[in-house]
Amino acid sequence: MTRYVALLRAVNVGGRTIKMDALRAAFAELGCDDVATFIASGNVLFNASGRRGSVESRIETHLAERFDFEVATFLRTGTELESTRRVAVPEGVAHNVAFAKAPLTAAQSDAVFALETDIDRFVVEGAEIHWSCGRSQSESKFSNVRLERAIGGPTTMRNITTVSKLAARLGG
Repeated sequence: MTRYVALLRAVNVGGRTIKMDALRAAFAELGCDDVATFIASGNVLFNASGRRGSVESRIETHLAERFDFEVATFLRTGTELESTRRVAVPEGVAHNVAFAKAPLTAAQSDAVFALETDIDRFVVEGAEIHWSCGRSQSESKFSNVRLERAIGGPTTMRNITTVSKLAARLGG
């Protein structure tokens, strides 16, 4: 068994509401053990066996059937989150991490770097894109939608404080 966190895209935003007890129950229905949620933004900690891609796929299929909307799912281990937490980024007011399905290609990384502005800086490390915002995020034109268009695939974003807390809870 492997201990994971499932980072779920767009849960409890834009009318896509899932109560945390229902989310825990959905993971238990899949045979996951020791299921816990962390804040209501779609972070589920659990144990599962099987290949990561298969587990991720089963979760996405089950959540879509159970809640009647697609929920892109990104699995990470505590060790992976700890590594993510330690990535050096340009100093800024805010540090957020976008999680992608797979490590970015050179072309995808170039597309991310093309989004840089005088206040938005990026570091790409494998399947994670670190965004450092030099001023208030409300002053930035960057968004997860722009990022997904740039790389041609789904991502989900968490602030570095949440990433650090999840790494600690997973024992990373």
